[in-house]
Amino acid sequence: MQRQGSFGGSATIRVRATGGVLLVAHLALVAWLTLRPLDVPWVTPPNLHPLAGIRADLALGWPQAAHRIGDGLALLAPLGVLLPTVHGRLTVSPLASLIRTAAAGALISLGIALVQTGVPGRVVDIDSLLLNTAGVVLAHLAVVPAGRAWLRRRDTRDAREDADAGAEWFVTVQEELSQGRTPTIPRVGIAP
Repeated sequence: MQRQGSFGGSATIRVRATGGVLLVAHLALVAWLTLRPLDVPWVTPPNLHPLAGIRADLALGWPQAAHRIGDGLALLAPLGVLLPTVHGRLTVSPLASLIRTAAAGALISLGIALVQTGVPGRVVDIDSLLLNTAGVVLAHLAVVPAGRAWLRRRDTRDAREDADAGAEWFVTVQEELSQGRTPTIPRVGIAP
C-alpha cells in the first residue's frame, strides 16, 4: 500500500529509482572532484571568514569571479532536484521541502569540507559551503515546485482516466451478468 501523496504507479517508481541512481552517480562525481589529492607547490590557508573568498574572487575581475562563483554554485546544485525526487512526495509543504533539501545540501557540503581537511592540497573554505548550499536552494526553487505541480496534474488526469475506464468496465460487466428481474410467485406464503 502506498502512502498518500507519494509517487504511485510504475512510471513514477521508475522516476524515483532513476533519481536514486543519478543521486549516487552525482555524489560519486562530487567525491572524485573534491576529495582527490592535489599536487600543488603551496596551499592557501583555510578560509574561515564568510564571504572573504567571494570578495577576493570579485577583486580578480568579473569573468574569473563568475567562473569561480559559478563553480561553487553548480557543484551540488543537482541535489536540489535529486533529493526531492528520491523522497518521492507530491503533496508536501513547499517550505518544508526547501528547508529539508537545503539542510541536506549544507550537511553534505560540510561533510565534504571536513573530509577535505585530511586530503593533501585541499583546504577548508567556508565560502564553498555557502555557495554549494545556495546552489542547492536555487536549483530546488527553479525546478521542484513546477515539477511537483506537473506530476500532480498528470496523476489527477491518470486517476480520472482510470476511474472512467473502471466505470465503463463495471457497467459492461453488469449488463452482461444481468438477466432481467428475478421471477416471484405471489401465491406462495412465507413459512412460519
